[in-house]
Amino acid sequence: MAEVGRTGISYPGALLPQGFWAAVEVWLERPQVANKRLCGARLEARWSAALPCAEARGPGTSAGSEQKERGPGPGQGSPGGGPGPRSLSGPEQGTACCELEEAQGQCQQEEAQREAASVPLRDSGHPGHAEGREGDFPAADLDSLWEDFSRSLARGNSEMLAFLTSSGAGSQPEAQRELDVVLRTVIPKTSPHCPLTTPRREIVVQDVLNGTVTFLPLEEDDEGNLKVKMSNVYQIQLSHSKEEWFISVLIFCPERWHSDGIVYPKPTWLGEELLAKLAKWSVENKKTDFKSTLSLISIMKYSKAYQELKEKYKEMVKVWPEVTDPEKFVYEDVAIAAYLLILWEEERAERGLTARQSFVDLGCGNGLLVHILSSEGHPGRGIDVRRRKIWDMYGPQTQLEEDAITPNDKTLFPDVDWLIGNHSDELTPWIPVIAARSSYNCRFFVLPCCFFDFVGRYSRRQSKKTQYREYLDFIKEVGFTCGFHVDEDCLRIPSTKRVCLVGKSRTYPSSREASVDEKRTQYIKSRRGCPVSPPGQELSPSPPWVAAGSAGHCDGQQALDARVGCVARAWAAEHGAGPQAEGPWLPGFHPREKAERVRNCAALPRDFIDQVVLQVANLLLGEKQLNTRSSRNGSLKTWNGGESLSLAEVANELDTETLRRLKRECGGLQTLLRNSHQVFQVVNGRVHIRDWREETLWKTKQPEAKQRLLSEACKTRLCWFFMHHPDGCALSTDCCPFAHGPAELRPPRTTPRKKIS
Repeated sequence: MAEVGRTGISYPGALLPQGFWAAVEVWLERPQVANKRLCGARLEARWSAALPCAEARGPGTSAGSEQKERGPGPGQGSPGGGPGPRSLSGPEQGTACCELEEAQGQCQQEEAQREAASVPLRDSGHPGHAEGREGDFPAADLDSLWEDFSRSLARGNSEMLAFLTSSGAGSQPEAQRELDVVLRTVIPKTSPHCPLTTPRREIVVQDVLNGTVTFLPLEEDDEGNLKVKMSNVYQIQLSHSKEEWFISVLIFCPERWHSDGIVYPKPTWLGEELLAKLAKWSVENKKTDFKSTLSLISIMKYSKAYQELKEKYKEMVKVWPEVTDPEKFVYEDVAIAAYLLILWEEERAERGLTARQSFVDLGCGNGLLVHILSSEGHPGRGIDVRRRKIWDMYGPQTQLEEDAITPNDKTLFPDVDWLIGNHSDELTPWIPVIAARSSYNCRFFVLPCCFFDFVGRYSRRQSKKTQYREYLDFIKEVGFTCGFHVDEDCLRIPSTKRVCLVGKSRTYPSSREASVDEKRTQYIKSRRGCPVSPPGQELSPSPPWVAAGSAGHCDGQQALDARVGCVARAWAAEHGAGPQAEGPWLPGFHPREKAERVRNCAALPRDFIDQVVLQVANLLLGEKQLNTRSSRNGSLKTWNGGESLSLAEVANELDTETLRRLKRECGGLQTLLRNSHQVFQVVNGRVHIRDWREETLWKTKQPEAKQRLLSEACKTRLCWFFMHHPDGCALSTDCCPFAHGPAELRPPRTTPRKKIS
């Protein structure tokens, strides 16, 4: 046994040991956040067990006969009385042995355990799927595996038993040593650079009372039977000494450790990278209101699909004609497409369908998601109020329409299987409504971003939630009111808004469509009268029906019906009841304008921008500061770098009319200064004159390919410092990326557009 790493926890306060177990759960459920070569994990089962004692337990006794589901009380848990790891329970997240009372006889106990073991293990990422899935592990084999391992410990493997139990000073007596055991499948990332793609299983033994987590990797022998790979057993340990907490990583057999760099990392990685992550997570004590990523689909299938799509569509980054960041938008849409393709593939398997699902993407934007889904065989189209440049590059097989969607009886899609809302802005709350009214079999997928109600911006109503969490609950409430079972999942995309909502099935039979649609109408009308919080005040929290959609469909539906009925009666008394009028479902809805107004200061007159830049630069250069250093050619040059001022100090020096014009733009003064990045740096709210001597040194350290791209962009604009700075440019002509005079100017490089086949 060897300790490969140990770190102290600074300022733990009351966070430990609870924070330690929270960090362990992150490593169990989302190993990819620490090891980028892993794409995820599945917790297939969790149960309780007790390890044997070598002196008192014979080989015929199995730890499996003592399994029972448990939950530590307030006085139990890891050192210090903190709670231990949470347990998976219910058919939706795994299989656990039934809790048995001591009053029952031994025969009843064994029979109950056999009955529990007969239930097939389920992928924790696929709630509600009773049939076996790829990679499922038979519960009977798991019971037999744990029994064989326990017998090997009792028969004489005292070193492993001591390693598991952390025997020594402070060890707990056997009667208290009840363990939490988890079967975990670790999934490597599918990549051409990583040949290992086979998932690996391991048993994770959590000794809550002693604060240890031991990982027992499983491997197949020559006969195809699983056994514990003793050479790669490691342990994470929480210890406490003299009011200081420590986290350690120990390896059972360091001389025989085999590392593949993915599932079995190097000991140095365990002792440095993983240990640092665990220590960080332990003290952050971050509670999230969101599910773990990709909880509704197979992580293995998603990883494979994502890598294939990424390789297939990566060329889009090179030909991206929009002003947006190509890498972010291309890879984000690739990830969303991979998610939908796997979601739909599993839906076809569940429903016994062969035809690929059709779709309409409302507010499709650049249309890349539509292009990918269509290219992968799903018939569909995208609709957006504005045409994008990139639309012309996709080809005729990608159907994109320039049109404004106003929710009414004419904007229904009765022949479409799925409606998609990917950052669909003002259409987001309407998509569940449109899907519900299009047909009984229409489903929806929305990825909310900006906060819109049925009409206008969404107004916050609960101060105890973040605005994002409250808005997601609102969209879930809309979907539930429309009659959908709404599932929530977290995508793996480069965005802070990555929670999606999926409506795959209805809460009512098709025969009740008319009555449910009446409730939809009442609910939509009730939202028109939603009060807006006066400045500085908060409305009272929403009633319990707000969260009922995620708590239980029956009780939530009753509460929702009562609330909607009450509001609708009040609305009808004021406005008069009657059939729904033709036209918009709710007066006041306005789709976004076809011509988007640019408000990033780029549309301001050039002379106005130049005037502000000169005024701010003169302000920063007002106090003479000599900035003497060596230039790249070795000569000394004195150059005034100016002082640093806060944005507030700069704004105080500008006249009222200038500030008024800037306030009409998004970001105001800060945006204008950031746009003038040749002249200024804005860091932590302070404005500096940019020193291009430092920038040039940084660029020389870039890879050769990136240096070539940077050189191609040189000399396409005049050097502001050469034209306006009292000391001129700090760089010589051959080193400066900008032109020292009109004679050096050259035309900007243009990238020819390529047609995407």
